[in-house]
Amino acid sequence: MGIKHLFQLIQAEAPDAIKTGEIKNQFGRKVAIDASMSIYSFLIAVRSDGQQLMSETGETTSHLMGLFYRTLRMVENGIKPLYVFDGAPPKLKSGELAKRFQRKSEAHAAHEEAKETGTAEDVEKFSRRTVRVTREHNQECQRLLKLMGIPYIVAPTEAEAQCAVLARAGKVYAAASEDMDTLTFHSPILLRHLTFSEQRKEPILEIHLDKVLEGLSMEYEQFIDLCILLGCDYLDPIKGIGPSTAVKLIREHKNLEGVHEHMKSSTKYTIPEDWPFQDARALFLEPDVRPATDPECDFKWESPDVEGLVKYLVEEKHFNEDRVRNGAAKLQKNLKTAQQSRLEGFFKPVQKTDEQKANLKRKAEQKAEEKKKKQKQAAKEKKEAKARPRGGA
Repeated sequence: MGIKHLFQLIQAEAPDAIKTGEIKNQFGRKVAIDASMSIYSFLIAVRSDGQQLMSETGETTSHLMGLFYRTLRMVENGIKPLYVFDGAPPKLKSGELAKRFQRKSEAHAAHEEAKETGTAEDVEKFSRRTVRVTREHNQECQRLLKLMGIPYIVAPTEAEAQCAVLARAGKVYAAASEDMDTLTFHSPILLRHLTFSEQRKEPILEIHLDKVLEGLSMEYEQFIDLCILLGCDYLDPIKGIGPSTAVKLIREHKNLEGVHEHMKSSTKYTIPEDWPFQDARALFLEPDVRPATDPECDFKWESPDVEGLVKYLVEEKHFNEDRVRNGAAKLQKNLKTAQQSRLEGFFKPVQKTDEQKANLKRKAEQKAEEKKKKQKQAAKEKKEAKARPRGGA
């Protein structure tokens, strides 16, 4: 699920934080990709007649087809992908996972019913909702990546948190996921739509956390509290609190402790009996991850095992041999070619001094204050215009 309404909120409050561009703009960059999220999207998107793609023996191959060709596209565009798989979910996430399982079970029952009585659209809609990534899907994808020469690691818990650690340490340029909570885990840059199909013509979105914080006039810890208030995978959201209210409450009360006290004294909100926001905050601030210095975080991109790929994809999974061999040749060519370094690789970003940070914060606060004044003035003018008698003299 990620964080509810966070992208729309960033669009409204910090539009400068979002850059849109083509895949070729990422040339020469290493990117850590949330594998489980990508595999899920392949299982949903790579389909034929509303069904997942199957081999001749009836095995699902959508995830392998998606992973092989989308990874190939990235490599052809000069990107060095690294995949990160989910480990065990944190205990606090069990509530959200139980709800997801319940929704999948209900969707499965509805899918069966739609097959009997519904339209083709109903069947397709419910079929997508029953999709889940299994351990077998992950293992098959890991086997494929190994044969392709593309590195991967399994995170201790959340893949997005591990991607964020690698991006923060400069091991990769950005974390790529559709889950907005990648920013909450402190990834400096989040890429969305990177593993989408070319046919979808969706631009790649590059979201910069420093600009998000600047636009929201918040410190990183306040941003985490805002994300928890919006609704995350660890806690139930509070009824009646939408994006604008959440921003307003954090700005006024500084943190979730202040917001919690305010909500307790108000009849407007019903706080769930068990709402351990401090635990959720700790999971974002100190997730269970491998440090970037861990030997497992030293990645190598290697030449593909062409015959191994043919044996796996063609003989076992019944892919087209010419396509697999062509794909392997492209991998060999692009991974062997010494990539042209991007200019930014020569210039390390200079750390801002405390004084510069304070100036930026002050400017952001002034900007927020001016915005508030303009909104008040506009509301006042609107009210006055309504109060004026209609018609001429």
